[in-house]
Amino acid sequence: MSDVAGRVCPLNYRYGARAIATAPLMSAQTLYVVGGLYGNLQALDAIEALAAQEAGAVTLCFNGDFNWFNCDPGSFQAINQRVLAHAAIQGNVEAELSTESDEAGCGCGYPADVDVATVERSNRIHARLKRTALQAPTLQKALSTLPMFVRYQVGDCRVAVVHGDADSLAGWQFDGKHLVQTYPGRAFDLDQARWLHNAFDQAEIDVFASSHTCQPALLALGGAGGGRIVINNGAAGMPNFEGLRAGLITRISMEGSPHLPLYGVRRGAVHVDALAVPYDHSQWEREFLTQWPEGSDAYLSYFKRITMHTGFTIAQALLVPGSPRKSAG
Repeated sequence: MSDVAGRVCPLNYRYGARAIATAPLMSAQTLYVVGGLYGNLQALDAIEALAAQEAGAVTLCFNGDFNWFNCDPGSFQAINQRVLAHAAIQGNVEAELSTESDEAGCGCGYPADVDVATVERSNRIHARLKRTALQAPTLQKALSTLPMFVRYQVGDCRVAVVHGDADSLAGWQFDGKHLVQTYPGRAFDLDQARWLHNAFDQAEIDVFASSHTCQPALLALGGAGGGRIVINNGAAGMPNFEGLRAGLITRISMEGSPHLPLYGVRRGAVHVDALAVPYDHSQWEREFLTQWPEGSDAYLSYFKRITMHTGFTIAQALLVPGSPRKSAG
């Protein structure tokens, strides 16, 4: 099953944690990690408005899959021109837009517990988006040159921004069901815990910020060195929690947030928070339905989620000792 389009993890997606340590450390005062925008222009407006209210400089880093529902040529141009004005890395969506082959489908690397119908719909969504991308060769080329990971220095905290996990652009090891296996007292798995700590060591970082799996998670593991954190923002461009009409981004900063975080931890003096993205839901829903009407592939896969029915709670996302605001160190 692993060689079926949509479940494939192409060899060129695999970089390994040691490669992350070779990336230069770029300085950021406040870092917004924006994963899974999925072509939502209203969410992009809201994120830029949040950044504008910060007291100091803000670095926006889009960590992949900022394209998805934006199959209309105008929407494709608008999303990519605005995103590429900031820092960005590839997600599997962008990586597959520049390939000649369709062997990997959407490139999501879906695990076996994702049903076949969902995988097939994702492949068709991506095929439609790819036809749009072919009409914008300059943007398509720009997307093909984006890196797969970057590193930032925020205060004394080293942050790796990835799309998937520490080893692969489409890896699923930062999904909650795997992270819980690294957390003492829960579904602990020694091999999984060793893999995670080795990843931190090899990448030479303190925080991994990811998305890809489309489901938020925050893992905080204490330690004498100040703690280790994995934060997955789920989706910036869709609701993440049952009944909450907002996307989600990761904010990492030496300064406290002017926006009340949904949850977060401290690593020493550094705040690692999840911020809600309160976009214009009505306008986004209208734009989504214009491109993906009832019965279409994206409608069948995502409209329930877009209307806030995720079946997922904040409590389920947290693997943090004590209070959601407790220090990781």
